[in-house]
Amino acid sequence: MNDMFHNARQTGKPFKLSRRGFIGASLGALVLGVNLPARRALAQAAETIAPGSRVSAFLEIRPDSTVLFRSAFNEGGQGVFTALAQIVGEELDVDPANFSVENAPPGPDYLLVGGGRFTGGSMSVRMSYDAMRRLGASARMMLLQAAAAQLDVPVDELSTEPGRVVHAASGRGLPYGDLADAAAGLPVPEDAALRDSADFRWIGKPVQRLDAQDKSTGKTQYTIDLSLEGMLHAAVQHSPRLGGEPDELQNESEVGAMPGVHSIHRLPGAVAVVASSWWRARMAVEALQVTWSEPAQGTAHAMPAEFSTEAHLAQLKGTTGDGIDFEAEGDAAAALAGAAHVVEASYDAPYLAHGQLEPPSALARWNDDGTLELWVPNQAPEMFQADAARVAGLAPEQVIIHSPMLGGFFGRHFLYQSANPFPQAILLAKAVGRPVKLIWSREEEFLRDTLRPISVARFRAGLDDDGLPVALHAVTAGEGPAGRWFGREPDKVDSSAVEGVAGKLYAIPNRRVGHVHVDDPAIIGFWRSVGHSMNDFFYETFFDEMADAGQQDPYELRHRLLADSPRHRNLLEAVADLSGGWKRGPFEAGDGSRRARGVAMASPFGSEVATIAEVSIRQGQVVVHDIWVAIDPGSIVNPAIIEAQVNSAVALGLSSALFEEVVYVDGMPQARNYDGYPILTPEMMPRVHVRIVESGAPMGGIGEPGVPGVPPAVANAVSTLTGRRVRSLPLSKLDLEEGGEA
Repeated sequence: MNDMFHNARQTGKPFKLSRRGFIGASLGALVLGVNLPARRALAQAAETIAPGSRVSAFLEIRPDSTVLFRSAFNEGGQGVFTALAQIVGEELDVDPANFSVENAPPGPDYLLVGGGRFTGGSMSVRMSYDAMRRLGASARMMLLQAAAAQLDVPVDELSTEPGRVVHAASGRGLPYGDLADAAAGLPVPEDAALRDSADFRWIGKPVQRLDAQDKSTGKTQYTIDLSLEGMLHAAVQHSPRLGGEPDELQNESEVGAMPGVHSIHRLPGAVAVVASSWWRARMAVEALQVTWSEPAQGTAHAMPAEFSTEAHLAQLKGTTGDGIDFEAEGDAAAALAGAAHVVEASYDAPYLAHGQLEPPSALARWNDDGTLELWVPNQAPEMFQADAARVAGLAPEQVIIHSPMLGGFFGRHFLYQSANPFPQAILLAKAVGRPVKLIWSREEEFLRDTLRPISVARFRAGLDDDGLPVALHAVTAGEGPAGRWFGREPDKVDSSAVEGVAGKLYAIPNRRVGHVHVDDPAIIGFWRSVGHSMNDFFYETFFDEMADAGQQDPYELRHRLLADSPRHRNLLEAVADLSGGWKRGPFEAGDGSRRARGVAMASPFGSEVATIAEVSIRQGQVVVHDIWVAIDPGSIVNPAIIEAQVNSAVALGLSSALFEEVVYVDGMPQARNYDGYPILTPEMMPRVHVRIVESGAPMGGIGEPGVPGVPPAVANAVSTLTGRRVRSLPLSKLDLEEGGEA
């Protein structure tokens, strides 16, 4: 992840969209710019197109006055299609319910994130908010100008109501669809006025999700649902260890004679069966008896046979030294040396799988004109297009990428080596001369999933005579996903390895955060909230240790150290108020159970979050009863989407805190399905209470910020209840009887 992408991901500073463009007509529709099909758009020289300047790539008003919007950001359940329709519709004066939204094809028009495109980092709405408002305002002004000419009245006598231009003085009106042709011949306005936020009708309101009905009725089609004429189905069996290759297929002829089997294929690191149905393909490929070669010495990303999480965690825990500086304020070393009391602790968090609902899949078709057409779940269409072209031996403009709705996000649909099925689908479709849809079984997904990195953090804090912190020194050890996939400079810290430990706003005068890089043999990747998902657990649980050592209440100490950060202090007060007032416990609840509460704060992706969790212990296991979340994203578009995203983030954060852990033995993951990788079940889901605080700060992200506060809030509550510190996740592996060792 380069610096430009990281800065955009964290700060949410918008990229400017030029208002310049030109108009073209298409079947009576107002199209801002020229609506080029994907193939022709890709053929344009990228350097001649400023991203976002040809607004026709995004917006089309149809003859029936409905609106087609092509989103640069992919929908995967996070609500971006609805939010963007609200933003554009607000300025265009079209009810978002009259929008249809689809994922945009690859092309230079959509490279809005530092010259690239990536749906992730909770960036979509905050990165496009200003540009999309201008887009809608420009289209509305053009419609007004067209109506002024047709009605022969000054434009300033006209106004709009949803989907119509109206002339109040004469009682006349024209629907947008009737004005599309005329508006198409007008220049794009340079400075179309934007609505005052006080007049917003849809922005800031809980508009119903545009995709809810189709998803609820089964109309939405994901890649696994698609069919093409003449299509065959495929399933694969991968080498148990990454880097192994198929050597001998002992029963190939018998498998080839199974019902529906079309053909058997060797692929890099895998074997595949193509058949008349996916079930037949799966049964056949799993029946194949394959002898796998050992990974060749020096093979890139090959998994060593001796690799285990136990040994790798021991290596991380055994790292010494202060690493490379990432953040430094004051003189932490000197302050520690002179402190009245020093607190030390180390923490660790495990590998995590993505475990998305939709299994990995891809549909490939080679066309008669030599082009390749690919339907693939993805978060970065241009990246997938370029890589598909490399696999196929084509130029990028010869690859047509379709981006269907995603059945989950969580960082799983990035362009990971060895973790995506589309290269296999391309090769199989080429080999059989027909379209091929490939779906990985859940077992193959778990075998080849990219993992949230395993990580360790070491802390030292110095306290004064009053028990207040005067110094904090932290070192994380491991590897960050951003450096793995976007390049790492040897003398520079990958920010994704320290975010959540660095950047805290507590007024501790002497602070230092460093990082020790240790190569991770596993294929690591992005996971919801990225480094924050483990690093806020490290920091915020150590904060409670530090508070206890100084005989300070952890909530009150946070409150005191945020005196100079009113936004964060207000948020902390908001979550306490939401929970009925801070009380740490232990205390007896109405049902007679003994409970405690924990608190944590996080600052991920341009938003601020405060979390309180209330827990009890039942038969040695943690029971989470309530979680309160106050979130400040600066400003909002759809509060209903925010609340839904916080609820889902709490579920994922709690699942990771309580249960989830990927374990490797002999270079292979031990869990190959959910029977070996337990996750949060519905009856374990606590009540979630959400308060949205609009501070007026720059707009932050929504999809990920609710995750990282949950594990430390729960862990801090558990520590209060048991009297033992929690320094390792998941909690299910620990002895958590009250008074037991954690």
